[in-house]
Amino acid sequence: MPPPETVTGPGGVELDLVAIARETCAAYDAEFPDERERYGPAGADWCRHDCQHLLNWAVLSLTEALDFEAQLAWLARVLEARDFPISRLARCLEVLAQTVHESAPDETDVADRLGAGAAFVSSRASFLD
Repeated sequence: MPPPETVTGPGGVELDLVAIARETCAAYDAEFPDERERYGPAGADWCRHDCQHLLNWAVLSLTEALDFEAQLAWLARVLEARDFPISRLARCLEVLAQTVHESAPDETDVADRLGAGAAFVSSRASFLD
């Protein structure tokens, strides 16, 4: 399913999911350049796709009845089954939280939810159990 391009945060700020995902993935790519060889150009596309969904899920978990941890666990299972290190998913969530904090300072609840999501992913050795 294609990710949405915008979402309104609980603080009433319209978040540009595309721009935030692009900025997050640029920072993530700088930290993990080895993924360029492993995934090629499609890796950057998937990073943006997943970040848009992650941010949308974080917002919806604060504004509607969406279980953010259940969504994270599902994505972690998918990625782990594809040999993607879930520790990097956790790091991506941390970077995404920082990007939201910087680009939408009035949406601290969203940044905090993403940070909590990173802690949740980091708390498990595997999601395939």
